[in-house]
Amino acid sequence: MRKTLALVLAALLPCAAAAAEVGAVQADKSRIAFVSRQMGVPVDGEFRKFTVQLSFDPAKPEAGRAQIDIDMASIDAGSAEANEEVVGKNWFHVKQFPKASFVSTSVKPLGGGKFEVAGKLTIRDKTRDVQAPFAMTAQGANVQFDGSFIIKRADFGIGQGVWADFDTVANDVQIKFKVVAGAKK
Repeated sequence: MRKTLALVLAALLPCAAAAAEVGAVQADKSRIAFVSRQMGVPVDGEFRKFTVQLSFDPAKPEAGRAQIDIDMASIDAGSAEANEEVVGKNWFHVKQFPKASFVSTSVKPLGGGKFEVAGKLTIRDKTRDVQAPFAMTAQGANVQFDGSFIIKRADFGIGQGVWADFDTVANDVQIKFKVVAGAKK
């Protein structure tokens, strides 16, 4: 009987780790990236500086909250020339709009360790509703959230002037995120 109970408990331990409430976010292990298409070719980039405030318990996902603030000047668009261009007035205009932010409004469970967060995304002082599906997995003593969603850059005034042509740079931009946090004990 004890052996059976020990086996059942051992089998449940990974589930318990995945069900743990989230603790402090580990920025050095987290990532906010994007994929755009320039003349049909995918272009990868990322933001190197951001803060995440996260409260999430998979036993009560509806009570989950997240706020992400991104330092827009921390963009890495693949080259020094590209980085210089995208911080300018036609793209992110970081002198006037130094940060972008996401604030969640709801979280719903989708089953199987998958969820969907809805919220308000603000870029260049333009706010739009977005929904992002994400998966939550245990990573040792940590919990990892992985997800992605598509935005329309024109909705935020990103890429103006000669860059407004969607044949040059596509309107759809995929945003990808990985947030790693310690599990609360």
